[in-house]
Amino acid sequence: MQLSLGIGDFARATHLSVKTLRHYHETGVLVPVEVDAQTGYRRYGPDQIATAQVIRRFRALDMPLEDIRAVLGAQDIEARSELISAHLERLESELARTQSAVASLRGLLQPAARMSASIEQRTVDAAMAASITQIVDIKDALLWFQGAIAELYATLAAQQVPVTGSAGGIYSNALFLDARGEATIFVPCAALVRSMGRVQPLVVPQVELATIIHAGAHTDIDLAYGALASYVTQHALAIDAPIREYYLVGARETADATLWRTEIGWPIFQTVV
Repeated sequence: MQLSLGIGDFARATHLSVKTLRHYHETGVLVPVEVDAQTGYRRYGPDQIATAQVIRRFRALDMPLEDIRAVLGAQDIEARSELISAHLERLESELARTQSAVASLRGLLQPAARMSASIEQRTVDAAMAASITQIVDIKDALLWFQGAIAELYATLAAQQVPVTGSAGGIYSNALFLDARGEATIFVPCAALVRSMGRVQPLVVPQVELATIIHAGAHTDIDLAYGALASYVTQHALAIDAPIREYYLVGARETADATLWRTEIGWPIFQTVV
């Protein structure tokens, strides 16, 4: 007769609660060697203790039960290692996001470290540009931006039209209010570009802006937006017009995100000469 442990003893041996063991059975992660047909009482083999310990450690690393089931069912060590490595990479990515959020929060809690960049008012002259305009969801805005900016520079290079300034973006209020709205990415150039696919010629209109420079990646760009909004409320007359951004230094210039510089422009009726 095969030796087995009742669910209570198995719970004590593995530090997994009876409720958890029942759930693992129901989801197919850890199936008992025997289940009484009359009472439903579960029994486990001694060799399942090691498996339960592995599961417990995977769960401590927040591995989903579906992934744990896949790891335990892997046919060879290589396949198992690939599944575990993929989860560890996800954990590392989540840790990086958490560390970034913690650093941002610490900055908010330290008044001396809060937004200190200077804010200016200036007039931006009209300029010819190659552009792409589309209705986008804000959650997709970054990927859309990356594709659009690459397409613009490629089109200008193909048509041999010189670039004359930093790329920029014009973002409708709906994009911020409703998380979906019109966005335009443009690259100033020396002549009107010929229409090609999504790329269209555009004369970017003149505008008066209150501006602030955000340093680094866009993780904390909301802090710059907040500082700029406070300034406009106190010192300037805001107008109902799209937000501007100019990408002074970005991924095209350097892979070091700490060196990136984005100028944010809030449309105003200028009051400072």
